[in-house]
Amino acid sequence: MKKIKNIVMLSLLAVVFATSSCSDFLNVNTDPNRVTGDNITPDLIFTNAQTSVGAQQATRFIYLNNWMGYMSRSGTFIVEQEETTYKVANTFPETNWDQAYNTLFDLYQVQTRALAANDSVLAGASMVLSVKLWQETVDQFGAIPYAQAFDYVNYPRPAYTPAADIYADLLVKMDKAISYLDAAAPKSSFVKTDLIFCRGGAINAANKGMEIPDAIVLWKKFANTIKLRMFLRQSEKGFVPSSTQIAKIVADGGFLAAGEDVAVQPGYSNQTAKQNPFYAQFGLTPSGAPATTNNKPNNYFKALLSTTDPRLERFYASSNGLPTGITGTDYGAVGGNKASVGGLPVFTGTEIGPGLAGSATQDQFILPSFESLFFQAEAAQRGWIAGTAQTLFESAITQSFVWLGVATAPAAATTYITTVPSAMWANSGTTSAAKIQFIAFQKYVALCGIDAVESWSDLRRGVLVLPAASGYSYLSNNVNKDSRGLPRVMPYPQTELTTNSASLPARTADNIFTEKLFWQP
Repeated sequence: MKKIKNIVMLSLLAVVFATSSCSDFLNVNTDPNRVTGDNITPDLIFTNAQTSVGAQQATRFIYLNNWMGYMSRSGTFIVEQEETTYKVANTFPETNWDQAYNTLFDLYQVQTRALAANDSVLAGASMVLSVKLWQETVDQFGAIPYAQAFDYVNYPRPAYTPAADIYADLLVKMDKAISYLDAAAPKSSFVKTDLIFCRGGAINAANKGMEIPDAIVLWKKFANTIKLRMFLRQSEKGFVPSSTQIAKIVADGGFLAAGEDVAVQPGYSNQTAKQNPFYAQFGLTPSGAPATTNNKPNNYFKALLSTTDPRLERFYASSNGLPTGITGTDYGAVGGNKASVGGLPVFTGTEIGPGLAGSATQDQFILPSFESLFFQAEAAQRGWIAGTAQTLFESAITQSFVWLGVATAPAAATTYITTVPSAMWANSGTTSAAKIQFIAFQKYVALCGIDAVESWSDLRRGVLVLPAASGYSYLSNNVNKDSRGLPRVMPYPQTELTTNSASLPARTADNIFTEKLFWQP
């Protein structure tokens, strides 16, 4: 695990504590701007960690957006061989791993320091975000450093905790987080610290900020929604949440409902290094130039939506304002550059659309409410929770239309779910398994560019079936692609091989295609 950032912070704290016993006269020239244990407060760390969670949601999983058919490399760039053959090496996931652990370390610092200061609400919120990141990291790698992860003094080479054990502990941790959020009054000024629901104290309609009691309700719903995501992940291995677990969720406020989006807003502006991170990656630079010329619509997904789904022109930009004006690229084109294939002209495609990259100042999504509604639709279909699966399913689609800014939503969503065969509940099949696949497919459509980890996980647990003549591996055109399709798990990063090899579980370049996570059927 990359420890540079963490070791620096620990070293700073060690210096602070080592010098705190010096005589007072030695402190007369103390620099008040110096970083110390006193002024690195949990409030400050938390504001940074929230924005980091949002940034990772926006930019960490470009390769998964490509793998899932949402995006494609431009035809004017050389094909990424590792990515398009699926034969990824140990250097492939390093940045992904390091970003997750750096943010998890910050959230761990928030939790421990906030609890030491009797600031339970701040500790609870940090735990909710950390559980979200821990689950996503487990879902990519399986066993990871967890129980010993941040105790570098006693465990400089932390052991790997089995994935199933981490899941079990995360559910306990989330219950503890909710109990902390239930504290009568936070010690810190949480309204200024919380950039997700309170919006840093900007309590006004334009910024969608709210007072602490209302924000706490949504933090608890956010926690319950992540718990439901963890339940569903294990569903195909026979897991069923107990009636006690469901009753506790209901007592704690239930799940995120329509319009209750989880997003962070620290005050993005159209300036260098201050733009919304998704927009900075896929939109325009502050000077108005394209931020990237390498991420384009994927022709697979474009064809899947065709002209029957008005969200197409919100996912992708079009040259004439109509879905038919959208052009994309085929993922993993043989030879890399389209111009070199049969003498065809360079086919670069249009850009990522305004529903995703609409403004430099837009909120950075973390978990839109429609994703929560899709979770609930599947849970209702399984009989786990109260509610009608069809109603929740159709509400999820409607909220997807609204969230993306489809001009005629929600009326357009009503037309969609009553006329498009893949969205008409009457076509969902007669078995519960068929209905769950029906829900998963529409969730896949709605999550384009937003949460590719969720779609990849649905594919691996067997509830997402993508239309393709020769299976999912069809999406890459690289002639050297592995015939087994996508990896089931990611390889451990080279940094772990170098620094923590004694603890590292055995995993070869070959068995990433055969090894299963504990929740995979």
